[in-house]
Amino acid sequence: MAFSSVPAPCPPRLALGSFIEDYANRVDVVTFDEDARAFRPDPSLSFDHPYPPTKLMFHPKPLPNSPSSLLASSGEFLRLWQLNHHGDSSPKVELRAILNNSKSSEFCAPLTSFDWNDAEPRRIGTSSIDTTCTVWDIERGAIETQLIAHDKEVYDIAWGEAGVFASVSADGSVRIFDLRDKEHSTIVYESPRPDTPLLRLAWNKTDLRYMATILMDSNRVVIVDIRSPAVPVAELQRHRASVNAVAWAPQAARHICSAGDDGQALIWEVPASGAAVPPDGIDPALVYTAGAEINQLQWSAAHPDWIGIAFANKVQLLRV
Repeated sequence: MAFSSVPAPCPPRLALGSFIEDYANRVDVVTFDEDARAFRPDPSLSFDHPYPPTKLMFHPKPLPNSPSSLLASSGEFLRLWQLNHHGDSSPKVELRAILNNSKSSEFCAPLTSFDWNDAEPRRIGTSSIDTTCTVWDIERGAIETQLIAHDKEVYDIAWGEAGVFASVSADGSVRIFDLRDKEHSTIVYESPRPDTPLLRLAWNKTDLRYMATILMDSNRVVIVDIRSPAVPVAELQRHRASVNAVAWAPQAARHICSAGDDGQALIWEVPASGAAVPPDGIDPALVYTAGAEINQLQWSAAHPDWIGIAFANKVQLLRV
């Protein structure tokens, strides 16, 4: 699931990927009609996708009044799709590029995730089960750099600055990489139990000191201050089952949303670094119950009043 980065007055638009354990999958593009409180599908912008997409993202900085948008998807390759919104006879969906990060084979180790660089939109970073992270220059269709990032599978990646990214892995660590010094990385968090995988990573774009990560089969969201990595700022533990997704608020430095197998989406206010945390932990500021396990969560940067969640075969938008 991905929100378009086109801001108001355009309504929220989402790309939704299917999850079918088969080759044949689809991506559908829908627009949210606020007046009718309903999604409006655009069948002409739907397309077939090989295998389930592990992530979808729209270009973070679309051209003003552009009749088209660029969408990226990850699976066994990184793909770039151009969606044409104008009404002439040109194709509505064009596959612009298939990017294979394997230098020695036509096959590529499956990509677990990717992130599009806000500050340098020509860059997309991908994470893979083959322990590598790859930085693509999508304007040239070429690999800018590829490095062995972890000892085990890399499950997620997030950009901080134009040349700085972080990743999480089955080895249980969060590591930060600077493209100016690719030989070294900084470990800012490690799982308290050895080899407990970290599955997701969210870097706070409003305050780059803070990251959030989640552990496999855990109800905790771990908040890390990269200036003092030894001890987490907070551990958010009010979910009653495993957490599956986490997203920082795009315009509020200390608000974060998490969602999990308990069917709840929780919005938290994270304490400032150094502030006292109550002995019994932090309670969420807002709670929404979906009634089924929530597996996807996105907080729209272009429409920050809206959070998207996905559960079972449904998608809902929550107004904050």
